[in-house]
Amino acid sequence: MLTPFEMAEIAVRALDAKKAQDIKVLKTREITVLADYFIICTASSTTQIKTLSDEVDKALRDRGEPVPRTEGYRSGGWVLVDFGAVVIHLFLQDLREFYSLERLWGDAETVDIKEWVTE
Repeated sequence: MLTPFEMAEIAVRALDAKKAQDIKVLKTREITVLADYFIICTASSTTQIKTLSDEVDKALRDRGEPVPRTEGYRSGGWVLVDFGAVVIHLFLQDLREFYSLERLWGDAETVDIKEWVTE
């Protein structure tokens, strides 16, 4: 079983490999019981959102994590992939700006992911 931090790293690497944009990881463990980490990223299309969702699902399931709960997959503009300790939010740019989760969870610590992503 992976730690929440390991899950977040694997998810970020999978998202980065499929060209997710502006990936942010918020450490939410201290401020909510919802999850230890929120991962937020932007996709350029609904097709890319589905690809990102499928890729992160596969990456974590391949490491033994259970099938996540997924919301919004059919509508496409915002998909939430919930692994329990790690919740991944995949947005189109306009919806990411509208919901502004980084501002909503502004008290959360931002995790430095530069070693996990390609420049």
